[in-house]
Amino acid sequence: MSTSEEERVQELIREEISLLPYDPEWPNAFQEEAEHLRGLLPQKLIRRIEHFGSTSVPGLSAKPVVDMLVEVSSLEETKNVVVPILRSAGYEYFWRPTIDDQPPWYAWFIKRNPRGERTHHIHMVEGDSELWERLLFRDYLRAFPAEAGNYAQLKRTLSKDFQHDRAAYTKGKTEYIQSVMKKAKEYFTKV
Repeated sequence: MSTSEEERVQELIREEISLLPYDPEWPNAFQEEAEHLRGLLPQKLIRRIEHFGSTSVPGLSAKPVVDMLVEVSSLEETKNVVVPILRSAGYEYFWRPTIDDQPPWYAWFIKRNPRGERTHHIHMVEGDSELWERLLFRDYLRAFPAEAGNYAQLKRTLSKDFQHDRAAYTKGKTEYIQSVMKKAKEYFTKV
């Protein structure tokens, strides 16, 4: 990673974490961006687009950033074709590791509003990416509101403790997310 790219990453990590109560407009913000991406990007590259993360769980407080998981037919073509299109449209781009600077890597974009605030995180992966398992977490929290409430409490605590350290905030959620993922896999295997 070049020095300037590392500096950009450090700036992103230090951006303030601000949780808001659930906003019923978040699904609409997802839908509008999904339609925008489908109209902007080559259809042969884009497959499914899913809303995931906390803004996809009704009633869950969240950072007001809509997370989108986009299946692409090829990450190599994404780098060559999609990246220039989205960069020219004002999106920030990072070639990002899935976990702690370890492969596999994927294309990650940040969209901001005119005030410079993040509005969307777009994670572009191929169909066999382990990131698709995050939909189990989303679906489990949707099915079990009490579990979503536990997650909200943890996020509130972490956002106060690590208001300007997104890496520590994310790391603080890891053990809890892993425990819920185990339950989700067991639950959805039975259903």
